[in-house]
Amino acid sequence: MQVVVTEPIHAVPLARLRREAEVVTWDDPRAGDWSQADAVIVRAAAVPRARIAAAPRLKVIGKHGIGVDAIDVGAAREHGVTVVYTPTANVDSVAELAVGLMLALARKLPGNDRLLRAGATRLAPPELTGTELGGKTLGLVGLGRISRRIAAIGRAGFGMRLAGYDPYVCAESAAAFGITHHAALETLLAEADVISISVPYGPQTHHLIGAAELTACRSGALLINTARGGVVDERALAAALAAGRLAGAACDVFEEEPPKPDHPLLAQPNFVGTLHVGAATEEALLRVGTIVVDDVLAVLRGAAPQFAYA
Repeated sequence: MQVVVTEPIHAVPLARLRREAEVVTWDDPRAGDWSQADAVIVRAAAVPRARIAAAPRLKVIGKHGIGVDAIDVGAAREHGVTVVYTPTANVDSVAELAVGLMLALARKLPGNDRLLRAGATRLAPPELTGTELGGKTLGLVGLGRISRRIAAIGRAGFGMRLAGYDPYVCAESAAAFGITHHAALETLLAEADVISISVPYGPQTHHLIGAAELTACRSGALLINTARGGVVDERALAAALAAGRLAGAACDVFEEEPPKPDHPLLAQPNFVGTLHVGAATEEALLRVGTIVVDDVLAVLRGAAPQFAYA
């Protein structure tokens, strides 16, 4: 069995995969040729229809992560190729990053760091006075596993009130997690002091947060996007920050990754950006790598995987 691994994965599951199959890694010139591949494991790499069609032996595509928007799942289904993914493995890692970004914005940590490195001459400057998360309303856009974990941290750690919007989750299900359900995105945005976005990317969520939605946000709100870059209209977000409609925003994801140095968000002093590191912890990488390798090998052996997307 030949397995092509397009990008680095944790060394422990990679070593196990090598014991079970012929592995062609990202640094091997053969990695671009899938004609002999029985399986491929991808992280950020795209898997379009043409790549699938050019891989006649392909039985399974393993997504090292949650989002499968870069994989042509329909084409995989047409060719009888199973797509597996890891929907549970990086929940804690992404949720903790989202909360960390909330704290960074609320306490203006990037501004503190810049001023300190520039040779600050006074302590606790008024322009760096922050806000507390305690007692604030946390607005969750999307109510999947990651949002529910963020909600649990916000409630237990800071006593935040929880509100959420998800057209695929009913009010009763949201209430089971202590979340007040909003039927409309705009009403959630108008109520939330902190907005956390955790939705999959697709045609229905492209620029889900645009100029109109940002105008609907409560004045002084903080916005955090750890989902996908295309979910937020980044130019509209930069304009909202520049106009003072939002107090701050943070993104771990961008429509073009990494963003260019002249990206309009990077010019905003009340913006924090990270390099798509939501799942980049030692613990999460081990879990994700282990699950994707387990499921890829299961499919190749004719067994049922734990997490089949299609």
